[in-house]
Amino acid sequence: MNGYNHYKERSIYSMSGAEQLLLLFDESIRRLTRAEESLKEKNYEDFEDCLLRVSRIVRYLIDILDLEQPISWDLRRIYEFLIFDLSRVKAGRYRRQDEIGRIRHILSELREGFEGASHKVNDMHMAKVGELRG
Repeated sequence: MNGYNHYKERSIYSMSGAEQLLLLFDESIRRLTRAEESLKEKNYEDFEDCLLRVSRIVRYLIDILDLEQPISWDLRRIYEFLIFDLSRVKAGRYRRQDEIGRIRHILSELREGFEGASHKVNDMHMAKVGELRG
């Protein structure tokens, strides 16, 4: 493994769970943008690869859900819809290319929600730590 890849791997392992989750959303959003560009350039191999990677990320997001939490069932339905929509985009290419922006928007909204929630949790955690020491 070269030095850069080793550095990337170590930095990912040192991230918090919330940071890793946001990284997954960022990567899926970036891949959707790339898929749109690849479709315009008629680079179908890259287009399909990008959609495959986004589908894998969304499937992973389903796999890591804690289904004991009520919100997880709603998230699961959203993620399953996204996977279905991604398959329609892949099959319809030009007929469904406008769907890529909608899928990206949904993932962006979810990312913002998780980012906001992680800030609230961190703020609450810091307050509790402060109370214990004070």
